[in-house]
Amino acid sequence: YKVRVTTGVKDVLGNAMSNQYDSSFTTSPSSSVSGLFMAVGTGGKIIRSTDNGSSWDNVTSCQFSTNLYGITFGNNTFVAVGTSGNIVRSTDNGSSFDNVTSPITTAIKGVTFGNNTFVAVGTSGKIVRSTDNGSSWDNATSGISQYLNGITLGNNTFVGVGSGGKIVRSTDNGTNWDNATSPITTYLNGVTFSE
Repeated sequence: YKVRVTTGVKDVLGNAMSNQYDSSFTTSPSSSVSGLFMAVGTGGKIIRSTDNGSSWDNVTSCQFSTNLYGITFGNNTFVAVGTSGNIVRSTDNGSSFDNVTSPITTAIKGVTFGNNTFVAVGTSGKIVRSTDNGSSWDNATSGISQYLNGITLGNNTFVGVGSGGKIVRSTDNGTNWDNATSPITTYLNGVTFSE
């Protein structure tokens, strides 16, 4: 969009503004705030940037007491995960977050969104998923007992990685999982996809 300020408009000091003050901005179809970044961390801290990451502020209305390890965005919903199975979500561009009932009580380390499904992974091979924008969550069986630390989606396949070089994958939106062959036995902490 292009915004043009015309005569009759005054700034906060009462000075007349003219059309020399042109401004352009873009709105994102997935969020009503352009350039919104969210970060989570120790002690349940949540911070956000509304200027493409140049400056950051605490989301003061929603600090939690447990550590948060991951956050993702999908269907106009932010979902963050953390210690003791903690899951929180925001449907107002990260201005406030609410606790969501989790089906597990162990740490959830990573979360992603794709195919209208949120999928999160954590300790003891735990995997949880939500198909209603993070409002409710169900357990999925990973088939492993090692920690899972990272999760991503690509080519309609969710892939989770974790300790012992473990790699699990699902081609049915996180309902069923199988083990993939890994060339290593050390920790894998993150995973992503590129077309």
